[in-house]
Order: sequence, then structure tokens, then C-alpha cells
Amino acid sequence: MKKHKCIKIGIVGCGAIGSSLAKEIVTGLRKDACLVALYDIKPQKSVLLSKKLTRDVKLCVASLKALIERSDLVIEASSAKGSWEIASKSLSFGRKVMVMSVGGMSGHLDELYALSRKNNAMVYLPSGAISGVDALKAANIAGVQKVTLTTRKHPNAFSGVEYVAKNFNLKGLRHDKLLFEGSAAQAVKYFPQNVNVAAVLGLAGIGMRKTRVRIIACPAVKKNIHEIEIESKAAKVFTRTENILHPQNPKTSFLAVLSAIATLKQILQPVKIGT
Repeated sequence: MKKHKCIKIGIVGCGAIGSSLAKEIVTGLRKDACLVALYDIKPQKSVLLSKKLTRDVKLCVASLKALIERSDLVIEASSAKGSWEIASKSLSFGRKVMVMSVGGMSGHLDELYALSRKNNAMVYLPSGAISGVDALKAANIAGVQKVTLTTRKHPNAFSGVEYVAKNFNLKGLRHDKLLFEGSAAQAVKYFPQNVNVAAVLGLAGIGMRKTRVRIIACPAVKKNIHEIEIESKAAKVFTRTENILHPQNPKTSFLAVLSAIATLKQILQPVKIGT
């Protein structure tokens, strides 16, 4: 009988998302996957996470290259600023890569395809905190005329966003405030930590420049809400996703982490469900 081979996984970024994925790998997915490396630009984060998972620091590595060399699959859970570098280096080594900070892939799509084909390596971009990506991919075959994303979040979710700090004062906000209206390409540039879902929609459908995005600060909401409207020759689609905030990071939706875990299961399991 052929021996079952576990896929070796390395995680770059040990914040809320990386930590959640690491815990799932060593618990729920341990029959098919093995966590072999952790790396963070702040070493204390990887050390702390490794101790939580294994009671020592054997998982910690000192560089991105060291993590890539250990891994079959590299999971990027860091930031849009560094995600392209992580993805491109992983692909150059022939490694599979899952990208959480999908906004960092904007402007690099052709390179992403070329690198993955050249090195016979797969790239996985989870749907994240939205619904309707399957329908968008299918409808796009027939032809999509319009994709619009409307995102509503509590003003606190935009703390630390440079674009917002320069243009708005959200302190004490009592009514909804439109912060942005434009293309997905612009949205991921100005809101790199808030709208990775815009990048997913743009890449899955009619492109980053044609996909429209509206971002609204809503003091009355306690959830991250994403509404998507798709008009195509095959169907009209409307979805609304009301996300529970991640308990460790209010800028992230809990569903985004679960989407990554679901994607991991698709990679590991022989039967694939969904488009």
C-alpha cells in the first residue's frame, strides 16, 4: 500500500490569521498536513506562536527563504505590502502558495500566471469574507457587464488607514459616511487592510479597473458587511454577507479565516466541491 504523504506547510505572518491557520493545521488537519515552519518580520510573534503550538521554538525560522525551503505549500498571512514578494519567491522555488493578502496581487496577475506555469506551481486565492465568487466565475464565461461591491464597516475598522486619516475625521461619527467610490484597483491601494475582497472580485471577474467599489463607515453596524451586485448575460446576482469580526483582529472578518481553512481542505482532499 502506498504510504500517505502529508503536505508540509509554512506560514508567513503570525498575527490573528496566521495563528488561526496554524492552530487548525496542527489540530483539525493534522492527518493530511504538517506545519513545518513559521516566519514573521517580528521574530517574537513566531516564537510566541510556536511555543503555544509545540511548547518550544522548533517551528521558527530566521528568513523567508528558510521557510520556503522547508515547505511544500507556503501560506502568506502577512500584508498586502509584502504578499507579492512572498508569492513570487515561493513560486520561483516551485512551491504552492496560498495568498491571504490578495490586494498585493493587483498589478501582478500576468506575472503570477507566468511564474506558476514556468515552475509548475499552484496559487490559491481564497474567497475571503464574501459570497458569490463561484457565481461570478461561472457568469464571467458568458460575459459580465457589471460588478459592484459595497462595503460597510464600523469607523473603528478604519483606524490606522492613511487614506482615511488624511481625508476624514471619523471620531464621534453619528451618520454613515462614504469614504471611497471608485475602482477595485484604487480601493486596494487606499485600503490595503480592509478590502482584500475587492481584489478577489476583480481578479475573478472583469478586472480590477472595471470592478466598482463603495466603502462606507457606518457607526451603527457591528459587523463587516459586503454587498455584491453582478450583472451578466447568464444571471443577475446579489449577495449580502454580514461578517462576525475576528476575535483577535477587528479589521478582519472571521469568515476570511474560515475561507482559508476551507481552501486548505480543498487542496488536501481528493473531491472538490464548488466551482
